[in-house]
Amino acid sequence: MFKRVALFLVTNLAILVVLSITIAVLERVFGVNLNQLDPSGGINMQALLIFAAILGFGGSFISLAMSKFMAKRMTGAVVIEQPRNSTEQWLVETVRRQAKQAGIGMPEVAVYDAPDINAFATGMNRNNALVAVSTGLLNNMSQAEAEAVLGHEVSHVANGDMVTLTLIQGVVNTFVIVLSRVIGHLVDKVVFKTERGYGPAYYVTWIIAEIVLGILASMIVMWFSRQREFRADAGGARLASRDKMVAALEALRRAHEPSALPNQMAAFGINGGLGSGIKKLFMSHPPLEERIAALKARG
Repeated sequence: MFKRVALFLVTNLAILVVLSITIAVLERVFGVNLNQLDPSGGINMQALLIFAAILGFGGSFISLAMSKFMAKRMTGAVVIEQPRNSTEQWLVETVRRQAKQAGIGMPEVAVYDAPDINAFATGMNRNNALVAVSTGLLNNMSQAEAEAVLGHEVSHVANGDMVTLTLIQGVVNTFVIVLSRVIGHLVDKVVFKTERGYGPAYYVTWIIAEIVLGILASMIVMWFSRQREFRADAGGARLASRDKMVAALEALRRAHEPSALPNQMAAFGINGGLGSGIKKLFMSHPPLEERIAALKARG
């Protein structure tokens, strides 16, 4: 737990430092005005949009750039440099074959120690990715089922899902930052009648608005995430077979255990767990029953 928290804090500190330097360079070297309050007391929308885009997209892309490194550290995944046994040899050969079929560069292949049945793919581009599987998957799935899971993850890479979700998250972050500050400005100026600068109401309101809007916006990101799971399942069916992909999902359903991946990696895993009602709106994966039904409906 301490190691995970320490890595999380280091990552966020690195992001804050890089974004702070970027903003300072834009202001002092290129003369970009990021003062969000214009002389008349209104909002400088150009400055606000630039500021929001730097924070919104900057954090997302820095996280993406560090995704392979952080994934290995958070899960303890060990990359297979030289296969030590027949299982590792099979893993590497299967991913190599599927990567060739999908038209992408050979990903790094790794194994991490965890009892849950899971796997994930991550990386900044489709020719320099990481595909990792848990020991729980290797111990509890047949080779045919594991092959389909690998196909699912390779399809995520081939579809560019990590970059797509990063772009979506960046857009959502930008809108949340802009709207929360506009709401804070209106409350401060219209309701509390602050004439000069910003009063306490601005800061309290934009913080509350950013939290609420961030929660609502996460539903949009999760919706896109669920849609790409159906695509990855279809890709796994093409690279292995539909029957193998269905069998793999049914094995996950029988296990009915929630994902034990760290929160930062859960959206890139094969096992999204179970959920219903309002909880489903915040799930990164569709219910396994829906995924199985969608594959069977493909004929």
